[in-house]
Amino acid sequence: MIYVFDGSLEGLLCAVFEWFERKPGKIILKTEKLYQPDVFTAHFPVINDAQKADRVWKALQKKLDKGWMRRYYCCYLSEQPEAYSHLFELTCMLFTGQAGAENNYGDPSVLAVTQWAKKVEREKHRMEAFIRFQQTADGYFYCGIDPDFNVLPLIMGHFKARYADQRWIIYDLKRNYGLHYDLEQVEEIHVSAEDLHRFKKPAAANLLSEQEVHYGNLWKNYFKSTNIVARKNTRLHVQHVPKRYWKYLTEKHSL
Repeated sequence: MIYVFDGSLEGLLCAVFEWFERKPGKIILKTEKLYQPDVFTAHFPVINDAQKADRVWKALQKKLDKGWMRRYYCCYLSEQPEAYSHLFELTCMLFTGQAGAENNYGDPSVLAVTQWAKKVEREKHRMEAFIRFQQTADGYFYCGIDPDFNVLPLIMGHFKARYADQRWIIYDLKRNYGLHYDLEQVEEIHVSAEDLHRFKKPAAANLLSEQEVHYGNLWKNYFKSTNIVARKNTRLHVQHVPKRYWKYLTEKHSL
């Protein structure tokens, strides 16, 4: 039996609810995006239901402490098909096994959820460290990102607290949604395909303010003047700042 869900957290939790209601035995969990019909294997389409998902989530909160609930959520944000399957297996095990099953790191699902959560947390910290805003002509501070994992929900609180006196937008170009802060609250936003193309290269689209261009050049010159060529250690530098993050750093862009 293949359970097919929409890839959302609500859908994953509903899949758990449906499994316990039907008890079909061993199942394979697939997202709608990856599912391919198989004439030899029956499939069950999971329909999202907020009440069912809420019941499973509240039951999980009784089984897991806050640290483990965060691991669970971070693992989901990895967006990896195998991570979804391990979350499903772990959830079913928690509700059918003995107390403390989440601490059995010999279990493949427990270990996998922990490992995926660590990868997502690492990506979160790197986004918080390497994001560089650019001021647009209308006074907003903007940054476009394309992280490996869906970390926007995790970094929202950090930037709201750190830049509470500035209006800013952080947009995930890979997932086509972003966060907009208007000095009071943070809300999720989506833009059209045309605006998305402009967001990818704000400088080329003449979206940046004149001051931002000057500030960028000043920072590049400062970085160049303080750099000691004789002590350059590219290997160590790449270890601390992987090359895939250089596109976010102003000092890495040529003058």
